[in-house]
Amino acid sequence: MMNTAFFGDLLHTIADRGRALVGRGRDGAAPSSTADLTALCDALLSGRGEASGVALARELLARTGALASADKVSFLALLAERYGPDRGRLEKAVRAYQAGAAQTDADAALIELHAAAEPRRQELFRRLNLAPGGTAALVRMREEAFRHRQEIPGFAALDADFAHLFSSWFNRGFLVLRRIDWATPANILQKIIQYEAVHEIRGWDDLRRRLEPSDRRCFAFFHPQLVDDPLIFVEVALTSGIASSIGEVLSEQRETIAADGATTAIFYSISNCQEGLRGISFGNLLIKQVVEELSRELPQLRTFVTLSPVPGFAQWLARERKAEGPAALSLEHRAALDILDDPDWHAVPARAAAVHDALRSAAAHYFLNAKLPNGKPVDPVARFHLGNGARLERINVLADLSPKGLRQAHGVMVNYLYDLKHIEENHEAFAEHGKVAAAAGVRRLLRAESRSPQPPAVGGTTP
Repeated sequence: MMNTAFFGDLLHTIADRGRALVGRGRDGAAPSSTADLTALCDALLSGRGEASGVALARELLARTGALASADKVSFLALLAERYGPDRGRLEKAVRAYQAGAAQTDADAALIELHAAAEPRRQELFRRLNLAPGGTAALVRMREEAFRHRQEIPGFAALDADFAHLFSSWFNRGFLVLRRIDWATPANILQKIIQYEAVHEIRGWDDLRRRLEPSDRRCFAFFHPQLVDDPLIFVEVALTSGIASSIGEVLSEQRETIAADGATTAIFYSISNCQEGLRGISFGNLLIKQVVEELSRELPQLRTFVTLSPVPGFAQWLARERKAEGPAALSLEHRAALDILDDPDWHAVPARAAAVHDALRSAAAHYFLNAKLPNGKPVDPVARFHLGNGARLERINVLADLSPKGLRQAHGVMVNYLYDLKHIEENHEAFAEHGKVAAAAGVRRLLRAESRSPQPPAVGGTTP
């Protein structure tokens, strides 16, 4: 942290001296035209010395940061349209590579082709990153681009350049794992409340219940250039068994246990914090790192499992219930699921019991058979955990009765088991063949569904 502060101060000093070199003061008026921003970008790419380059980068980031939203979109469109590859240089490099005969000539031509194919904005981003706060500013810039992607011609190419650079700048070698607890500085705790994306944190008392007890843990990845801003964090409950509902984990009345008496670590919330880093994978690294940390601290832990939401289940089920012809739902279960049309179905024990089996069977089909065109499960959370080598262990009904849980999944949650002996095997089977690792109990639900009476097909009956 001291080194980061030292180099930050050093960059500020370089930038201040560089301003004098390029004749720019601290408080100049923001550019009022695209031409002004273009001139700054071109000057930054012109290859000046480091001091003036840092000053220009700082100036450009300050100016673009002060723009109104519509003007920021125009600037992003400028980056997409004007700062792609040099077409003339690229065409010349292609011809030279195609004509290369000798190995030496071919190697040189390939190096030139690679350099010519790189969009100029990648170098522009690298130079902007030299400015104090440059990394954070570029992450916010990509976030702005995401919000307005429909308005930016060439957004796909612009975003590919952001992603290419961020995947290097935010690789595992630069990430720092830190435990978040009740003694963590308040500015970071405030961001944990703000960024929680799975189970809302209802103020400081709720946060304290998640961090302070001996059987609770929270870990986050940080980057040296975003020192007080987490990239992703995971909340963990230490328990004596696998929880089947979020109420068991978050209840104010629950009994706290000693950490060294726990046998199970439940990952019940994983939240990405930076929209501008979308698509840069941190979650799999975080889970593996946290498992290692917990195993060292608490060697008696035997089970590592999630309690995960099912964000696409309700929409999928609505389509299946309306489908004609052969479908995932038997006649018996389709009729039982009509109870879901009553928004208060979960509050009436008899109705909840009547729909229980139908929901579990439908969910089993959703996870095991509902696929994207590439053969992977339609559920994004399932793709994440299964891709990391987890096993679909259990389907839980009435597990999340919050408005969000009912709206997204009719209260269904699932447990993914991270069995350390089989993670690599499961990962390879999923990556190569799309195979879903699932416990025998989950697969039995699907077989039971297939034995039930099926709805008639169009023009006939299902066999």
